[in-house]
Amino acid sequence: MTKFSDLERLAMRRALLIATRGLYSTGENPRVGACFIRDGEIVSEGFHQAPGFAHAEIEAIRTADSSKLQGSTCVVTLEPCSHVGKTGPCADALIEVGVRRVVVAMTDPNPIVAGQGIRKLQDAGIDVAIGLYAREAERLNPGFVSRMTRSLPFIWLKSAASLDGKIAMADGESQWITGPEARKDVQRLRGRCQAIVTGVDTVLADNPRLTVRYQEAGIEVPEGIHVTQPLRVILDTQGRLPETGALFDEEGPILWVTGRSIDHPQLRSGRVEQWVAPLAGERIDLHAVMSELANRSLNEVLVEAGPRLIGQCISDGLVDQGVLYLAPKLLGQAARSLYDVAPAQLADAPEIFIREIREVGEDLRLDWTLRTRA
Repeated sequence: MTKFSDLERLAMRRALLIATRGLYSTGENPRVGACFIRDGEIVSEGFHQAPGFAHAEIEAIRTADSSKLQGSTCVVTLEPCSHVGKTGPCADALIEVGVRRVVVAMTDPNPIVAGQGIRKLQDAGIDVAIGLYAREAERLNPGFVSRMTRSLPFIWLKSAASLDGKIAMADGESQWITGPEARKDVQRLRGRCQAIVTGVDTVLADNPRLTVRYQEAGIEVPEGIHVTQPLRVILDTQGRLPETGALFDEEGPILWVTGRSIDHPQLRSGRVEQWVAPLAGERIDLHAVMSELANRSLNEVLVEAGPRLIGQCISDGLVDQGVLYLAPKLLGQAARSLYDVAPAQLADAPEIFIREIREVGEDLRLDWTLRTRA
């Protein structure tokens, strides 16, 4: 078993912490933190901020006293890259500055790296240790890992309901079931995702914007980084997308997913992009949609929709983590129910595993996953 010093453990915890500064800005790239240690202390640190910007190791090298890097140990949350992408190979940079040891939390699941960075370091005579806080490093990048290993994004499913499991009054009134703190939390959930998926029924009923309100939610991004709005994905089998609405009033890209080629004024103006998806019966094939989003290099996707689409995600097993906000209200028997699932008998009912329950203002947040994924 690989042994790690107390300082290496401390530095890795620090690297994991600073990597979260890129939670809302790294886009298709992984969130990575790095620290250099020497003579019993952390002498430099850095994190990846956004696509096209320096990787964590390079950022830490830039901010360091170069005289302290020779013979140091680099502690990094993800295997240093060995290929030339938008930036140069980090493994080469570590060799050049003369590190003696590299501690890596997890190997890179990207097939074009996948151990090659580690081998390059070892071939240069550098001691490499792997696996320190590997589980925590994977949790930092669930979408990147999922896209590289399953060719699917990490799929979040968000819903909000009263304590008796209702999402709206009988007449459709639903704003606001949850309180302001829960709504801010939803903004932070949106902010970490690269796409928000909903159905046309939700667009027609609620006239949503489906954007991230960064300032309102108190979301901080690295200084000088311009964050873009997530891709808004509208599933619309029959082409019922309205010609106007809040959706089009807000900046950001819109992907209109239909079951056949359909004309639309917003399509002709270039405001939206249309993608014709294959059908599964009379519905859009959700597996195909999620595969397409992965092909577009989207790591994390948030489904915010009505009971039919949410129910379809559950039935198709396309939920990596559900987030349910429960408000301390009782809407009654006539109100609209939460999930549209219809098991034939109790034994067929989808089972969930509750990962966490915590208070968000006056509401409860339940994080869950399907038992098949637990």
